[in-house]
Amino acid sequence: MKRILEVVGFLLVLWGVGGLIHEWFDWFKLWTIVDKLGWFEGYEIYANIVVAAAGLALIVAAERTGRSGDRDKDTSSTSR
Repeated sequence: MKRILEVVGFLLVLWGVGGLIHEWFDWFKLWTIVDKLGWFEGYEIYANIVVAAAGLALIVAAERTGRSGDRDKDTSSTSR
């Protein structure tokens, strides 16, 4: 589960940053997910920032779940 959250988070960060670069410099047209959706017309920059922030939040959540799982394994093996 940790690996899946990390991969999805990385892809969201990549798409968000790529979308911002596309909006500002007109590069990376293939990486834009928000631009392909018609819902965010006029709010593409804000939507790309939210996508990148959600990706970072997923990566942080994956790191925290991985650490707590490792701690539980360590404490159960030492208590026996």
